Amino acid sequence: MTTQHAAAAEPTATAAATVATPEAAGGLRGARGRGAALAPVALVISAGISVQFGSAVAVMLMPRAGAAGVVTLRLAAAAVVLLVLCRPRVRGYRRADWGTVVAFGAAMAGMNGLFYQAVDRIPLGTAVTLEVLGPLTLSVLASRRLVNVVWAGLALAGVALLGGGGGFGALDLVGAGFAVGAGACWAVYILFSARTGRRFPQADGLALAMAVAAVLSLPLGAVQSGGKLLVPSTVALGVAVALLSSVLPYTLELLALRRLPASTFAILMSLEPAIAATAGFLILHQALSVVDAVGIGLVIGASVGAVRR
Repeated sequence: MTTQHAAAAEPTATAAATVATPEAAGGLRGARGRGAALAPVALVISAGISVQFGSAVAVMLMPRAGAAGVVTLRLAAAAVVLLVLCRPRVRGYRRADWGTVVAFGAAMAGMNGLFYQAVDRIPLGTAVTLEVLGPLTLSVLASRRLVNVVWAGLALAGVALLGGGGGFGALDLVGAGFAVGAGACWAVYILFSARTGRRFPQADGLALAMAVAAVLSLPLGAVQSGGKLLVPSTVALGVAVALLSSVLPYTLELLALRRLPASTFAILMSLEPAIAATAGFLILHQALSVVDAVGIGLVIGASVGAVRR
């Protein structure tokens, strides 16, 4: 086709497309709409994969720096990265805004500190299954539906199956207690992460809260690990854990919470035990028994059921 023919054909083709293909245009808009609706779902799932595989790497780092030391490395490195990237402003906020950030940071520090103490003692998949009881309890208490009592019972049945059917008696009780405590902090984290996302632009609130969490975790990390935290190879692994377990997933979750209903977000977060069990198996070689897998499945099912509307 010559240049003149091409130029003459373009208006005709354009007009024909405009007249003849409204369905195609509508289909394109529909596809874009579905893509936009699925985008925040993909953000949450990607965040879950990142945080659980990052947790598996953190377990590998614990013999070098201890559980508290790994938490300090993770939160401190994440805080530095986020503060540099976001450069959040600190003026113009109300006292209530700062209270939200401090509460978010305290929940983050507690969730990480208790969870890492748990995975230092019990398998990753089991720890996350116990931890998810926190958000599940929050959903049950916040709902007035009688059916949620059934979901709570299902979750307890799942917990009873952990440890090969021996319940808590077959697990390290201290580790299990740490996981349950991390779950309570997780419930608080969910509440304040949403509030922080609404009060602060972009990821500014996350960066400030991460700095709060790092400051709170520093004393315990310094006491347990001391100079081990300054070994270059340990610092490098700590930075990797921070990126996988803090910077990337928390940013993705905050972005998702701005576009996703809280109930849908909670359902997707209910998949965390399955992702954690997969990460534990692939990286830490923590095989689950059939009974353990059934127990994790029951807790996931209970969590999904409790948050559905």
